[in-house]
Amino acid sequence: MKKLLLAGTAAICLTGAAAGAAEIKVGSVGGVTGPIADIVAEIMEGRALAAQQVNAQGGLLAGDTLSLVLADSACDPKAAVDAGSKVVNIDQVVGIVGPNCSGATNALVQSVTIPAGVVNISESATAPSITALEDNDLVFRVAPSDAYQGVALAQYVLDSGVSTVAVTWANDDYNAGLGEVFVQAFEEKGGTVAASQVHEPNKASYRAEMATLGGAGADALVMFAYYGSSGITLIRNALETAAFARFFGADGMVDDEVINQIGAENLTEAAFTAAGADDSSPAWAAYIAAAEEAGLANPTGPFVPNGYDATFLMALAIEKAGAADRGLIAAALREVANAPGEVILPGEWEKAKKLIAEGTDINYQGASGEIEFDDAGDVAGVYSLNTPQADGTFSSVLLK
Repeated sequence: MKKLLLAGTAAICLTGAAAGAAEIKVGSVGGVTGPIADIVAEIMEGRALAAQQVNAQGGLLAGDTLSLVLADSACDPKAAVDAGSKVVNIDQVVGIVGPNCSGATNALVQSVTIPAGVVNISESATAPSITALEDNDLVFRVAPSDAYQGVALAQYVLDSGVSTVAVTWANDDYNAGLGEVFVQAFEEKGGTVAASQVHEPNKASYRAEMATLGGAGADALVMFAYYGSSGITLIRNALETAAFARFFGADGMVDDEVINQIGAENLTEAAFTAAGADDSSPAWAAYIAAAEEAGLANPTGPFVPNGYDATFLMALAIEKAGAADRGLIAAALREVANAPGEVILPGEWEKAKKLIAEGTDINYQGASGEIEFDDAGDVAGVYSLNTPQADGTFSSVLLK
């Protein structure tokens, strides 16, 4: 079993790289600390696996080493700007994978990467506001916008027999954007939002919020929060005050720590959506085989396949550009991701490198699904439904 190198400032594998090869740096920015640190740790393994495969199969360009330069955005806008400034201006990366959280991504790209002309690919920043950025075609993401997830969740809640809900969302770009989309979609589909409330993250108690929301006569609480900042406390307070026993939400809540702290027996009526992947596709099979061989802790975890795809695509774009040139990567990224072209699956770096050298068009098929960037750098994607299990983990099925 191979183990990925994750320590220090880079996550790279030198196997197969040419002796004395140059190093091509790509920023690996993410919420290593902060409200979803456990999720991000697994995403980082997905990124590292892609870099390992590139380096083991000939490296970039003339055998150069792909080096992922780690920087902590902490899921915080200010920290993200500091992290982005470091990797762009000091480490001189040619592109950035990440950050993870939408607020951090919005801040980093507007303050750092767009002015510097650096391509940014996030695997998990899903706020609808990112679509509208004036980004000079430099901001991409391989997870679908919450403009779609909010609608999918609204339909699932109604299909579950719940027609009246209370809604709360954390006061940040990701959760607020998703909450607003959900409320609009739920009401348009015939549901009733009995009460809605914005909450501040990282409070010790949300009992006051539960008193307001729980008194509205709703059948369930729909919550948009990061598990490590407010989500777990919201559920705990709702149960303690008997305000709610049924919970719905999104990917910021899909971590085993929720079950560990609340208890599976108290979450029998909880379900959370997240970006999903088609587990019947050849691309998924190729990714899972490589992930299991490398010993990834949770290769099917939230946005782990997306983290792999974002990194592999960045490498493909550099290869297609023919140089570690910031100004050439954006156009090359669309060329390697979008049809037409010969299909490249996860792990097929050597094949892709040969085809690019021959001048043949390629079309990367991702572990996270079909990756076809639209004019805004967004992808369509699919969603999974995640429910707590007695063994302390989440089970995941695709939403139809």
